[in-house]
Amino acid sequence: MYKIKVITRFAAAHQLRNFRGKCEKLHGHNWKIEVSLTGQKLNDAGLLIDFKDVEEATNGILEELDHSFLNEIPRFKYQNPSSENIAAYIFDKLSSRLNDNRIKVTTVTAWESDFANASYSG
Repeated sequence: MYKIKVITRFAAAHQLRNFRGKCEKLHGHNWKIEVSLTGQKLNDAGLLIDFKDVEEATNGILEELDHSFLNEIPRFKYQNPSSENIAAYIFDKLSSRLNDNRIKVTTVTAWESDFANASYSG
């Protein structure tokens, strides 16, 4: 089994509903996003997938999130834009773009700080 990982970033604001504490107030993060893919067979170039293709697909999704108020994005109007839900959102969108009979997005991890992250694996 082969595994690759691509790391990228975005910045955005959010507030958590039904949460008691500072995060209930409007605040922002510089999220680090890790995307992991796996597969058992390499392509003719000896790659699972070109890192550039993963970066472009991921950054295409992050463009919608970057420098936005996440609570206004349709998926997060009623679902909290927590790191857990952000990881799942990116996972779902990226899986539909990249998964095929050879490779699969296996995990997306959203780091909201240097010390805290949440991962989603489908």
